[in-house]
Amino acid sequence: MDMLDTMLSRRSIRKYKDEPVCPEKLEAVLSAALCSATGKGKRPWELVVVKDKEQLKKLALCRQGAGRLLEGAAVGIAVIGDKELSDTWIEDCSIVMANMHLMAHAQGLGSCWIQGRNRQGEDGRTSDACAKELLGYPDNFELLAFLAIGVPDEEKPAYKIEDLHLEKLHIEEF
Repeated sequence: MDMLDTMLSRRSIRKYKDEPVCPEKLEAVLSAALCSATGKGKRPWELVVVKDKEQLKKLALCRQGAGRLLEGAAVGIAVIGDKELSDTWIEDCSIVMANMHLMAHAQGLGSCWIQGRNRQGEDGRTSDACAKELLGYPDNFELLAFLAIGVPDEEKPAYKIEDLHLEKLHIEEF
């Protein structure tokens, strides 16, 4: 599968089989994260990998609505950024998320980005405050998002390049 095919066929998967993720596949997803582009080579991200079902249920409460799908995932990865280390931590952590999303799909896994930054948990606190309490990361870090990963229990059709509104591209040659 070439890169464009991978990108066209990657879709957010919200239903997972009750099966563990193969360790080699998870390692590939994490490796994709670690080789992400970063502003000034600062790498302000840290990844917190959660496989424990009880902990995933607790983390699901850190995000109203969408967080619930963490309960059915085999793995949840919290992507946190050191906001004191880099002023581009949000962008850098977003690249990490995108790389993991694509690699999960390339490995035959399903994944879904669950936004955490500027969101609330079920108890009304920020998603970051909830996750910080559960995961114990320091105050200079902030939650960007969770990535739910599992063996997919749903299929979605690939995007078609002709349906992606290419007419919205404005290309000027100078």
